[in-house]
Amino acid sequence: MAVPKRKTSKSVRNMRRSHHALKAKGSVECANCGEPKLPHHVCAACGHYDGRSVVKSKPASKV
Repeated sequence: MAVPKRKTSKSVRNMRRSHHALKAKGSVECANCGEPKLPHHVCAACGHYDGRSVVKSKPASKV
């Protein structure tokens, strides 16, 4: 069974964990409807990608 030879200092431990932080995802504005969307993805609101309609969008439901 592997056992550490020496205690890992707080500095070394924290430097190793410095890359573990979560990063915010970038978003861009849809050219068709203006809603925020992920880059290189189909817009969830209108179904457009790269200036053309790719997915038929559903009409807003009446509640």
